[in-house]
Amino acid sequence: MEALQIIWFLLIGILVIGYAVLDGFDLGVGFWHLFAKKKGERTAFIHSIEPFWDGNEVWLLTAGGALFAAFPPVYATVFSGFYLAMMLVLLGLIFRAVAIEFRNKVENAKWVKAWDFAFAIGSVLPSILYGVAIGNILQGLELDAIGDYTGGFFALLNPFAIFCGIVGLAMFAHHGALYLSMKVEGEAAVRAGKWAEKAWYAFLFTFMPTLAFGVKFCISGDYRLVCMALIVLALITNFAAFAFNKKGHPKAAFLASCGTIAMVMLAVAAALFPNIVPCTNNPDWGLTVFNASSSQRTLAWMLGIALVGMPLVLGYTAFIHRVFRDKVKVPKD
Repeated sequence: MEALQIIWFLLIGILVIGYAVLDGFDLGVGFWHLFAKKKGERTAFIHSIEPFWDGNEVWLLTAGGALFAAFPPVYATVFSGFYLAMMLVLLGLIFRAVAIEFRNKVENAKWVKAWDFAFAIGSVLPSILYGVAIGNILQGLELDAIGDYTGGFFALLNPFAIFCGIVGLAMFAHHGALYLSMKVEGEAAVRAGKWAEKAWYAFLFTFMPTLAFGVKFCISGDYRLVCMALIVLALITNFAAFAFNKKGHPKAAFLASCGTIAMVMLAVAAALFPNIVPCTNNPDWGLTVFNASSSQRTLAWMLGIALVGMPLVLGYTAFIHRVFRDKVKVPKD
């Protein structure tokens, strides 16, 4: 039973990492959409993610479904406690999807500008709120004896969580800029490389103080050393991304950025384990891998389904990126 519980903790972690890496560049592209100088560039930015964005979001839906099935009390606590924040995330993702589909339906400057703004805001808002959510989980939540969140919405907007939100935005902005430098052609690619450099500094100078606070107050337990090792790896891959970008190797820089995101998310998992939702007012009321899971039979059946389904998702993801691997041309205004 314990082995199945740990396996599902890891599998959900893999789904979250997959979402962060794949939809992370989508969200980052949306952020830089605000800074594109010409309509043609903004059009190219959207075309660069158009074949991928909906498939990337499947990873988030799958992670949510797996959490519901494997750890139902955690799903209930997180989704009810973060209800308003979750609605804001969904609103942002809806705006992004509608903007991508509707932007070019009408040849009107105001129409296009309005949907460009909706696409950018719909990308920035989830980027920040994901980080805020992770910051609150790392600190722990105020729960009652049955695992219900007893704090209010504004309690979630504490300084550490807000800093985590800013770190998340900077990380995705860096990731998205590297993706654009790899994916689009001409002057826009050069400008994206410069954006990536600026975002790298923003990420580093927000990540380090946030890390210092997290190490002091949020990382404890048997896996503290594992967490610290993963953080070191995240910094190594992050510096590698900066170096590759400087030398004009956008693909290598993007892959290094993927590694940074993966290492950061693994460090979060190591900092939490075996907790999933720590409780601040009474540690015994916290939700862990072992006290909040479904039955052994449920976990076993789900594992069988996952062993079939996850290779299909990975195969589809690899296939679609291979088919649409060519660079995107920037239309003339």
